[in-house]
Amino acid sequence: MNRVPAATRALRILRHLATCSGPVPATAIAADLDLPRSSVYQLLETMAEDGFVTHLPEEHRWGLGIAAFEIGSAYMRHEPLERLARPLLRELTEKTGATAHLGILHSADTLYLLKEHPPHVATLITAVGVRLPAHLTASGRALMCHLPRVQVRALYPDRDSFVARTGLGPTTPGELREVLSQERRQGWSSEQGQVTSGFSSVAAAAFDHNATPVAAIGLTVPSTHPVPLTALAEDARAVARELTRRLSGRRPGRRRGART
Repeated sequence: MNRVPAATRALRILRHLATCSGPVPATAIAADLDLPRSSVYQLLETMAEDGFVTHLPEEHRWGLGIAAFEIGSAYMRHEPLERLARPLLRELTEKTGATAHLGILHSADTLYLLKEHPPHVATLITAVGVRLPAHLTASGRALMCHLPRVQVRALYPDRDSFVARTGLGPTTPGELREVLSQERRQGWSSEQGQVTSGFSSVAAAAFDHNATPVAAIGLTVPSTHPVPLTALAEDARAVARELTRRLSGRRPGRRRGART
């Protein structure tokens, strides 16, 4: 039972404004959230007094205020993604014996933020801070396969956008589109020898509250590793679901508030 409806409505308004491309009229907010106009106006005026929203009187629109920006900046200073993912990666490495890593998209590259590896394993190129072509990495493709096609096309407009490391992997927009479509359907991505010969990787995406892919949980093993990639992929997917939950996120196609 919701004991503080005004607080819930205010948070819904803030979250809605965060998803908009720019300031919007109060009437549109009320309609989109199915809230009474009078309540929306009262809440907006209250939030404006504390700087969480800004009123643009000439445009009759409302947008996020400086206080919302400050909270977002403070959130980022606490490195939430890495802090939430680090213990999950450690457990994943202990369970699978594979090298686990957390990657994000940085333009057309996969940027690795965390890595946990078991003792006595070969050093991998996927070290923290390393960037690799996203179309070759399982982590990069796990994220890209959930992006709009136009966004992927902007990252890889033609053949000249593709580079190769070992001679394997997609080399044209069409090939990449086909790979991403297949991996989106199966729910995880993989690469075998496309980044480093003799090593294979699997990865699954974690999502934010807008169902946007924000990070990938990846596992890398020698190609001779006895555990099938499908089994490793299920482990990566389970951790990605848990990270999604910790981020208060939701997978594509899920209603906000539904279990991930």
